[in-house]
Amino acid sequence: MKKMHWLLAVFLATTNTRGQSTPGQSAPPADHLTLEQCYRLAEANYPLTRQRALIASTCDYNISNLSKGIYPQLSVNGAATYQSAVTDISIPPINGYKIAIPVVPKDQYKLYGEISQTLTGFGINKQQREISSIDAALQEANLNTDLYQLKDRINQLYFGALLIDDQIKQNDLASKDVQTGIDNARARIDNGTDFVSSLNKLKAQLLQTEQHTIELRASREAYTDMLGLFINLPVDSTTQLERPEAQKTADSINRPELKAYDLQVKQYAEDLRLTRLNLYPQLNVFFQGGMGQPNPMNLLSTSLSPYYFTGLRLTWTIGGAYTYRKDRLISLNNQEVVKTQRSTFLFNTQETMHQENANIRKYRQLIQSDDDIVNLRESVSKTSAVQLLNGVITANDYIQDVNAAAQARQDRAVHQIQLLMTQYDYKNTSGN
Repeated sequence: MKKMHWLLAVFLATTNTRGQSTPGQSAPPADHLTLEQCYRLAEANYPLTRQRALIASTCDYNISNLSKGIYPQLSVNGAATYQSAVTDISIPPINGYKIAIPVVPKDQYKLYGEISQTLTGFGINKQQREISSIDAALQEANLNTDLYQLKDRINQLYFGALLIDDQIKQNDLASKDVQTGIDNARARIDNGTDFVSSLNKLKAQLLQTEQHTIELRASREAYTDMLGLFINLPVDSTTQLERPEAQKTADSINRPELKAYDLQVKQYAEDLRLTRLNLYPQLNVFFQGGMGQPNPMNLLSTSLSPYYFTGLRLTWTIGGAYTYRKDRLISLNNQEVVKTQRSTFLFNTQETMHQENANIRKYRQLIQSDDDIVNLRESVSKTSAVQLLNGVITANDYIQDVNAAAQARQDRAVHQIQLLMTQYDYKNTSGN
Protein backbone atom coordinates (compact mmCIF):
# COMPACT_ATOMS: atom_id res chain seq x y z
CA MET A 1 0.00 0.00 0.00
CA LYS A 2 2.92 2.36 -0.65
CA LYS A 3 0.64 4.19 -3.04
CA MET A 4 -1.38 5.49 -0.09
CA HIS A 5 1.41 6.95 2.02
CA TRP A 6 1.37 10.36 0.32
CA LEU A 7 -2.28 10.85 1.28
CA LEU A 8 -1.54 11.53 4.92
CA ALA A 9 0.96 14.23 3.97
CA VAL A 10 -1.54 15.76 1.57
CA PHE A 11 -4.17 15.65 4.30
CA LEU A 12 -2.00 17.62 6.70
CA ALA A 13 -1.41 20.22 3.99
CA THR A 14 -5.10 20.59 3.17
CA THR A 15 -6.71 20.32 6.60
CA ASN A 16 -6.81 24.10 6.97
CA THR A 17 -8.85 24.45 3.76
CA ARG A 18 -11.76 22.40 5.03
CA GLY A 19 -13.63 25.29 6.55
CA GLN A 20 -15.42 26.27 3.34
CA SER A 21 -18.95 25.59 4.60
CA THR A 22 -20.92 28.21 6.48
CA PRO A 23 -20.39 28.01 10.26
CA GLY A 24 -23.27 26.35 12.04
CA GLN A 25 -24.59 24.81 8.83
CA SER A 26 -22.39 21.73 8.48
CA ALA A 27 -24.17 18.67 7.12
CA PRO A 28 -24.48 15.52 9.27
CA PRO A 29 -22.08 12.67 8.48
CA ALA A 30 -23.18 10.13 5.89
CA ASP A 31 -24.58 6.86 7.27
CA HIS A 32 -23.01 4.72 4.57
CA LEU A 33 -21.21 5.24 1.27
CA THR A 34 -20.40 3.17 -1.78
CA LEU A 35 -17.42 3.60 -4.06
CA GLU A 36 -19.64 4.60 -7.02
CA GLN A 37 -21.34 7.25 -4.88
CA CYS A 38 -17.94 8.68 -4.00
CA TYR A 39 -17.01 8.81 -7.70
CA ARG A 40 -20.16 10.79 -8.55
CA LEU A 41 -19.95 13.13 -5.56
CA ALA A 42 -16.25 13.85 -6.12
CA GLU A 43 -16.84 14.75 -9.77
CA ALA A 44 -19.83 16.93 -8.92
CA ASN A 45 -17.89 18.74 -6.18
CA TYR A 46 -14.63 19.20 -8.13
CA PRO A 47 -14.26 22.88 -9.23
CA LEU A 48 -13.18 21.86 -12.73
CA THR A 49 -16.63 20.35 -13.35
CA ARG A 50 -18.11 23.84 -13.69
CA GLN A 51 -16.26 24.19 -16.99
CA ARG A 52 -18.67 21.71 -18.60
CA ALA A 53 -21.56 24.20 -18.61
CA LEU A 54 -19.24 26.99 -19.78
CA ILE A 55 -18.01 24.90 -22.71
CA ALA A 56 -21.57 24.07 -23.77
CA SER A 57 -22.80 27.66 -23.56
CA THR A 58 -19.75 29.01 -25.40
CA CYS A 59 -20.31 26.49 -28.18
CA ASP A 60 -23.95 27.56 -28.47
CA TYR A 61 -22.94 31.22 -28.69
CA ASN A 62 -20.31 30.53 -31.34
CA ILE A 63 -22.63 28.45 -33.51
CA SER A 64 -25.39 31.03 -33.14
CA ASN A 65 -23.04 33.79 -34.27
CA LEU A 66 -21.70 31.74 -37.17
CA SER A 67 -25.20 30.82 -38.36
CA LYS A 68 -25.92 34.52 -38.79
CA GLY A 69 -23.08 34.73 -41.30
CA ILE A 70 -25.45 33.58 -44.08
CA TYR A 71 -27.92 36.39 -43.35
CA PRO A 72 -27.92 39.49 -45.63
CA GLN A 73 -25.12 41.83 -44.63
CA LEU A 74 -25.75 45.59 -44.38
CA SER A 75 -23.10 48.29 -44.41
CA VAL A 76 -23.34 52.11 -44.36
CA ASN A 77 -20.55 54.30 -45.75
CA GLY A 78 -19.97 58.00 -46.31
CA ALA A 79 -17.26 60.31 -47.57
CA ALA A 80 -16.64 64.06 -48.01
CA THR A 81 -13.71 64.93 -50.27
CA TYR A 82 -12.08 67.89 -51.93
CA GLN A 83 -9.92 67.45 -55.01
CA SER A 84 -7.47 69.79 -56.71
CA ALA A 85 -8.88 69.41 -60.21
CA VAL A 86 -12.00 68.17 -61.95
CA THR A 87 -12.88 67.28 -65.50
CA ASP A 88 -13.62 70.38 -67.53
CA ILE A 89 -15.12 69.86 -70.98
CA SER A 90 -15.16 72.92 -73.30
CA ILE A 91 -16.97 72.57 -76.66
CA PRO A 92 -16.68 75.38 -79.22
CA PRO A 93 -19.96 76.94 -80.40
CA ILE A 94 -21.68 75.08 -83.21
CA ASN A 95 -23.56 77.22 -85.73
CA GLY A 96 -23.54 80.01 -83.21
CA TYR A 97 -24.95 77.92 -80.45
CA LYS A 98 -22.89 77.58 -77.29
CA ILE A 99 -23.11 74.25 -75.54
CA ALA A 100 -22.79 74.59 -71.76
CA ILE A 101 -21.63 71.49 -69.90
CA PRO A 102 -21.90 71.59 -66.09
CA VAL A 103 -18.62 71.68 -64.21
CA VAL A 104 -18.21 69.03 -61.51
CA PRO A 105 -17.51 70.71 -58.16
CA LYS A 106 -14.21 70.09 -56.41
CA ASP A 107 -15.96 69.36 -53.12
CA GLN A 108 -17.87 66.09 -53.35
CA TYR A 109 -20.14 64.23 -50.92
CA LYS A 110 -21.40 60.70 -50.80
CA LEU A 111 -23.54 58.74 -48.30
CA TYR A 112 -24.79 55.26 -49.17
CA GLY A 113 -25.83 51.90 -47.81
CA GLU A 114 -25.17 48.47 -49.29
CA ILE A 115 -26.89 45.18 -48.61
CA SER A 116 -25.37 41.94 -49.91
CA GLN A 117 -26.36 38.28 -49.78
CA THR A 118 -23.93 35.45 -50.34
CA LEU A 119 -24.86 32.83 -52.91
CA THR A 120 -21.91 30.48 -52.41
CA GLY A 121 -20.88 30.90 -48.73
CA PHE A 122 -23.31 28.37 -47.25
CA GLY A 123 -20.79 25.53 -47.43
CA ILE A 124 -18.09 27.60 -45.72
CA ASN A 125 -20.51 28.65 -42.99
CA LYS A 126 -21.58 25.07 -42.38
CA GLN A 127 -17.94 24.01 -42.15
CA GLN A 128 -17.18 26.78 -39.65
CA ARG A 129 -20.06 25.58 -37.45
CA GLU A 130 -18.79 22.01 -37.69
CA ILE A 131 -15.32 23.09 -36.56
CA SER A 132 -16.82 25.03 -33.65
CA SER A 133 -18.76 21.93 -32.55
CA ILE A 134 -15.63 19.76 -32.78
CA ASP A 135 -13.64 22.29 -30.74
CA ALA A 136 -16.29 22.22 -27.99
CA ALA A 137 -16.36 18.41 -28.04
CA LEU A 138 -12.56 18.33 -27.79
CA GLN A 139 -12.60 20.68 -24.79
CA GLU A 140 -15.19 18.48 -23.08
CA ALA A 141 -13.17 15.34 -23.85
CA ASN A 142 -10.08 16.95 -22.27
CA LEU A 143 -12.23 17.93 -19.28
CA ASN A 144 -13.46 14.34 -18.94
CA THR A 145 -9.84 13.18 -19.06
CA ASP A 146 -8.90 15.49 -16.18
CA LEU A 147 -11.95 14.47 -14.14
CA TYR A 148 -11.23 10.79 -14.77
CA GLN A 149 -8.05 11.11 -12.72
CA LEU A 150 -10.24 11.72 -9.65
CA LYS A 151 -11.17 8.04 -9.59
CA ASP A 152 -7.60 7.05 -8.78
CA ARG A 153 -7.53 9.44 -5.81
CA ILE A 154 -10.89 8.22 -4.54
CA ASN A 155 -9.71 4.60 -4.84
CA GLN A 156 -6.68 5.27 -2.68
CA LEU A 157 -8.71 6.99 0.02
CA TYR A 158 -11.67 4.60 -0.04
CA PHE A 159 -9.64 1.38 -0.04
CA GLY A 160 -7.21 2.83 2.49
CA ALA A 161 -10.11 3.35 4.90
CA LEU A 162 -11.48 -0.12 4.14
CA LEU A 163 -8.10 -1.67 4.89
CA ILE A 164 -7.95 0.08 8.25
CA ASP A 165 -11.49 -1.11 9.04
CA ASP A 166 -10.37 -4.69 8.46
CA GLN A 167 -7.22 -4.18 10.51
CA ILE A 168 -9.31 -2.83 13.41
CA LYS A 169 -11.53 -5.94 13.23
CA GLN A 170 -8.50 -8.23 13.27
CA ASN A 171 -7.01 -6.25 16.14
CA ASP A 172 -10.23 -6.74 18.11
CA LEU A 173 -9.94 -10.50 17.56
CA ALA A 174 -6.36 -10.37 18.86
CA SER A 175 -7.59 -8.48 21.94
CA LYS A 176 -10.13 -11.22 22.61
CA ASP A 177 -7.40 -13.86 22.35
CA VAL A 178 -5.22 -11.95 24.80
CA GLN A 179 -8.19 -11.52 27.13
CA THR A 180 -8.70 -15.29 27.02
CA GLY A 181 -5.08 -15.69 28.12
CA ILE A 182 -5.64 -13.19 30.94
CA ASP A 183 -8.67 -15.14 32.17
CA ASN A 184 -6.67 -18.38 32.08
CA ALA A 185 -3.75 -16.78 33.91
CA ARG A 186 -6.06 -15.47 36.62
CA ALA A 187 -7.54 -18.93 37.06
CA ARG A 188 -4.05 -20.42 37.50
CA ILE A 189 -3.06 -17.69 39.94
CA ASP A 190 -6.18 -18.38 41.98
CA ASN A 191 -5.17 -22.05 42.01
CA GLY A 192 -1.62 -21.12 43.02
CA THR A 193 -0.08 -22.62 39.90
CA ASP A 194 1.11 -19.41 38.20
CA PHE A 195 2.74 -16.09 38.99
CA VAL A 196 1.36 -12.57 38.82
CA SER A 197 4.17 -11.70 36.39
CA SER A 198 2.52 -13.90 33.76
CA LEU A 199 -0.72 -11.99 34.20
CA ASN A 200 1.11 -8.67 33.94
CA LYS A 201 2.76 -9.73 30.68
CA LEU A 202 -0.65 -10.52 29.20
CA LYS A 203 -2.13 -7.24 30.47
CA ALA A 204 0.76 -5.32 28.90
CA GLN A 205 0.13 -7.12 25.61
CA LEU A 206 -3.58 -6.18 25.81
CA LEU A 207 -2.65 -2.53 26.35
CA GLN A 208 -0.33 -2.61 23.33
CA THR A 209 -3.11 -4.10 21.23
CA GLU A 210 -5.48 -1.35 22.36
CA GLN A 211 -2.84 1.27 21.54
CA HIS A 212 -2.60 -0.14 18.03
CA THR A 213 -6.38 0.21 17.69
CA ILE A 214 -6.11 3.88 18.69
CA GLU A 215 -3.44 4.42 16.02
CA LEU A 216 -5.57 2.68 13.41
CA ARG A 217 -8.63 4.78 14.24
CA ALA A 218 -6.57 7.97 13.94
CA SER A 219 -5.28 6.84 10.53
CA ARG A 220 -8.81 6.03 9.40
CA GLU A 221 -9.96 9.50 10.43
CA ALA A 222 -7.24 11.01 8.26
CA TYR A 223 -8.39 8.99 5.24
CA THR A 224 -12.09 9.67 5.79
CA ASP A 225 -11.48 13.40 6.33
CA MET A 226 -9.69 13.56 2.99
CA LEU A 227 -12.48 11.55 1.38
CA GLY A 228 -15.05 13.93 2.84
CA LEU A 229 -13.09 16.87 1.44
CA PHE A 230 -13.27 15.40 -2.05
CA ILE A 231 -16.98 14.52 -1.95
CA ASN A 232 -18.03 17.61 0.08
CA LEU A 233 -19.79 15.43 2.64
CA PRO A 234 -18.75 14.74 6.26
CA VAL A 235 -17.36 11.24 6.77
CA ASP A 236 -16.48 10.04 10.26
CA SER A 237 -16.08 6.85 12.30
CA THR A 238 -19.84 6.18 12.15
CA THR A 239 -19.91 6.16 8.36
CA GLN A 240 -20.00 2.65 6.95
CA LEU A 241 -17.99 2.19 3.77
CA GLU A 242 -19.47 -0.66 1.79
CA ARG A 243 -16.98 -3.13 0.36
CA PRO A 244 -17.29 -3.06 -3.45
CA GLU A 245 -17.78 -6.23 -5.44
CA ALA A 246 -14.88 -7.97 -7.12
CA GLN A 247 -14.37 -6.89 -10.72
CA LYS A 248 -13.71 -8.99 -13.80
CA THR A 249 -10.87 -7.94 -16.05
CA ALA A 250 -11.55 -6.90 -19.65
CA ASP A 251 -8.93 -6.48 -22.37
CA SER A 252 -10.67 -3.60 -24.17
CA ILE A 253 -9.61 0.01 -23.55
CA ASN A 254 -12.27 2.72 -23.35
CA ARG A 255 -10.43 5.64 -21.80
CA PRO A 256 -11.67 9.23 -22.39
CA GLU A 257 -8.23 10.13 -23.74
CA LEU A 258 -8.96 8.07 -26.86
CA LYS A 259 -11.95 10.25 -27.74
CA ALA A 260 -9.81 13.36 -27.28
CA TYR A 261 -7.16 11.98 -29.66
CA ASP A 262 -9.80 11.09 -32.27
CA LEU A 263 -11.39 14.53 -32.05
CA GLN A 264 -8.01 16.20 -32.41
CA VAL A 265 -7.34 14.26 -35.63
CA LYS A 266 -10.80 15.19 -36.90
CA GLN A 267 -10.21 18.83 -36.05
CA TYR A 268 -7.06 18.97 -38.20
CA ALA A 269 -8.91 17.32 -41.09
CA GLU A 270 -11.87 19.72 -40.87
CA ASP A 271 -9.57 22.75 -40.67
CA LEU A 272 -7.91 21.61 -43.91
CA ARG A 273 -11.33 21.20 -45.53
CA LEU A 274 -12.22 24.80 -44.60
CA THR A 275 -8.94 25.98 -46.13
CA ARG A 276 -9.84 24.17 -49.35
CA LEU A 277 -13.34 25.69 -49.44
CA ASN A 278 -11.86 29.17 -49.10
CA LEU A 279 -9.95 28.62 -52.35
CA TYR A 280 -13.16 28.63 -54.42
CA PRO A 281 -14.58 31.86 -55.91
CA GLN A 282 -17.35 33.51 -53.93
CA LEU A 283 -20.45 35.04 -55.51
CA ASN A 284 -22.98 37.36 -53.90
CA VAL A 285 -25.84 39.61 -54.96
CA PHE A 286 -25.85 43.20 -53.75
CA PHE A 287 -27.84 46.42 -53.79
CA GLN A 288 -26.34 49.85 -53.15
CA GLY A 289 -28.29 53.07 -52.78
CA GLY A 290 -27.63 56.52 -51.38
CA MET A 291 -27.10 60.22 -52.00
CA GLY A 292 -24.21 61.83 -53.83
CA GLN A 293 -22.94 65.20 -55.05
CA PRO A 294 -22.20 64.82 -57.88
CA ASN A 295 -24.37 61.77 -58.56
CA PRO A 296 -22.02 58.76 -58.97
CA MET A 297 -24.30 57.43 -61.71
CA ASN A 298 -24.48 60.78 -63.53
CA LEU A 299 -21.48 63.06 -63.15
CA LEU A 300 -23.29 65.79 -65.03
CA SER A 301 -25.74 66.07 -62.16
CA THR A 302 -23.89 68.43 -59.84
CA SER A 303 -26.58 68.73 -57.20
CA LEU A 304 -27.11 66.36 -54.28
CA SER A 305 -29.31 63.57 -55.69
CA PRO A 306 -30.24 59.96 -54.93
CA TYR A 307 -28.91 56.94 -56.79
CA TYR A 308 -28.83 53.16 -56.65
CA PHE A 309 -27.44 50.18 -58.51
CA THR A 310 -27.59 46.39 -58.03
CA GLY A 311 -25.96 43.29 -59.48
CA LEU A 312 -23.72 40.27 -58.85
CA ARG A 313 -20.22 40.47 -57.38
CA LEU A 314 -17.55 37.80 -57.87
CA THR A 315 -14.62 37.56 -55.47
CA TRP A 316 -11.78 35.11 -55.93
CA THR A 317 -8.77 35.34 -53.64
CA ILE A 318 -6.10 33.08 -55.08
CA GLY A 319 -3.37 33.81 -52.53
CA GLY A 320 -4.32 30.68 -50.54
CA ALA A 321 -3.59 28.51 -53.56
CA TYR A 322 0.13 29.26 -53.21
CA THR A 323 0.30 27.70 -49.72
CA TYR A 324 -2.45 25.06 -49.90
CA ARG A 325 -0.11 22.21 -50.80
CA LYS A 326 2.12 22.91 -47.77
CA ASP A 327 -0.94 23.51 -45.59
CA ARG A 328 -2.19 20.07 -46.57
CA LEU A 329 1.15 18.44 -45.72
CA ILE A 330 1.25 20.25 -42.36
CA SER A 331 -2.28 19.05 -41.55
CA LEU A 332 -1.40 15.45 -42.47
CA ASN A 333 1.77 15.64 -40.35
CA ASN A 334 -0.20 16.96 -37.38
CA GLN A 335 -2.71 14.15 -37.76
CA GLU A 336 0.09 11.59 -37.81
CA VAL A 337 1.62 13.14 -34.68
CA VAL A 338 -1.69 12.77 -32.83
CA LYS A 339 -2.13 9.20 -34.11
CA THR A 340 1.37 8.38 -32.86
CA GLN A 341 0.52 9.85 -29.46
CA ARG A 342 -2.66 7.77 -29.41
CA SER A 343 -0.71 4.59 -30.22
CA THR A 344 1.82 5.41 -27.51
CA PHE A 345 -0.97 5.95 -25.00
CA LEU A 346 -2.53 2.60 -25.91
CA PHE A 347 0.84 0.85 -25.60
CA ASN A 348 1.53 2.35 -22.16
CA THR A 349 -2.01 1.62 -20.99
CA GLN A 350 -1.77 -2.01 -22.12
CA GLU A 351 1.56 -2.31 -20.33
CA THR A 352 0.01 -0.98 -17.10
CA MET A 353 -2.96 -3.34 -17.50
CA HIS A 354 -0.54 -6.25 -17.96
CA GLN A 355 1.27 -5.37 -14.72
CA GLU A 356 -1.97 -4.92 -12.80
CA ASN A 357 -3.30 -8.21 -14.14
CA ALA A 358 -0.16 -9.93 -12.89
CA ASN A 359 -0.69 -8.36 -9.46
CA ILE A 360 -4.29 -9.57 -9.43
CA ARG A 361 -3.11 -13.15 -10.01
CA LYS A 362 -0.46 -12.73 -7.33
CA TYR A 363 -2.91 -11.51 -4.69
CA ARG A 364 -5.35 -14.32 -5.46
CA GLN A 365 -2.61 -16.88 -4.89
CA LEU A 366 -1.51 -15.13 -1.69
CA ILE A 367 -5.07 -15.12 -0.34
CA GLN A 368 -5.36 -18.86 -0.96
CA SER A 369 -2.20 -19.37 1.08
CA ASP A 370 -3.41 -16.86 3.70
CA ASP A 371 -6.53 -18.94 4.35
CA ASP A 372 -4.42 -21.99 5.14
CA ILE A 373 -1.97 -19.98 7.27
CA VAL A 374 -4.79 -18.34 9.26
CA ASN A 375 -6.44 -21.71 9.93
CA LEU A 376 -3.17 -23.18 11.13
CA ARG A 377 -2.21 -20.17 13.26
CA GLU A 378 -5.65 -19.97 14.87
CA SER A 379 -5.53 -23.68 15.61
CA VAL A 380 -2.16 -23.23 17.30
CA SER A 381 -3.48 -20.21 19.22
CA LYS A 382 -6.47 -22.17 20.54
CA THR A 383 -4.20 -25.02 21.57
CA SER A 384 -1.89 -22.55 23.28
CA ALA A 385 -4.80 -21.17 25.30
CA VAL A 386 -5.49 -24.67 26.64
CA GLN A 387 -1.79 -25.25 27.27
CA LEU A 388 -1.52 -21.94 29.13
CA LEU A 389 -4.45 -22.93 31.30
CA ASN A 390 -2.77 -26.26 32.07
CA GLY A 391 0.63 -24.69 32.68
CA VAL A 392 2.32 -26.40 29.75
CA ILE A 393 3.54 -23.12 28.18
CA THR A 394 4.42 -19.68 29.53
CA ALA A 395 2.65 -16.38 28.95
CA ASN A 396 5.43 -15.38 26.52
CA ASP A 397 4.82 -18.49 24.43
CA TYR A 398 1.09 -17.79 24.36
CA ILE A 399 1.63 -14.14 23.35
CA GLN A 400 3.86 -15.26 20.48
CA ASP A 401 1.20 -17.64 19.19
CA VAL A 402 -1.53 -15.02 19.53
CA ASN A 403 0.58 -12.44 17.69
CA ALA A 404 1.35 -14.94 14.94
CA ALA A 405 -2.36 -15.65 14.44
CA ALA A 406 -3.15 -11.92 14.48
CA GLN A 407 -0.40 -11.22 11.95
CA ALA A 408 -1.73 -13.95 9.67
CA ARG A 409 -5.20 -12.43 9.76
CA GLN A 410 -3.76 -8.97 9.14
CA ASP A 411 -1.82 -10.24 6.13
CA ARG A 412 -4.95 -11.82 4.68
CA ALA A 413 -6.95 -8.62 5.20
CA VAL A 414 -4.23 -6.57 3.49
CA HIS A 415 -4.06 -8.94 0.53
CA GLN A 416 -7.85 -8.95 0.16
CA ILE A 417 -8.02 -5.15 0.03
CA GLN A 418 -4.99 -5.01 -2.26
CA LEU A 419 -6.74 -7.43 -4.61
CA LEU A 420 -9.90 -5.32 -4.66
CA MET A 421 -7.97 -2.10 -5.15
CA THR A 422 -5.88 -3.56 -7.96
CA GLN A 423 -9.04 -4.79 -9.67
CA TYR A 424 -10.51 -1.30 -9.54
CA ASP A 425 -7.19 0.21 -10.63
CA TYR A 426 -7.34 -2.16 -13.62
CA LYS A 427 -10.92 -1.09 -14.26
CA ASN A 428 -9.93 2.59 -14.26
CA THR A 429 -6.82 1.96 -16.33
CA SER A 430 -8.86 0.19 -19.03
CA GLY A 431 -11.75 2.66 -18.79
CA ASN A 432 -14.32 -0.13 -18.36
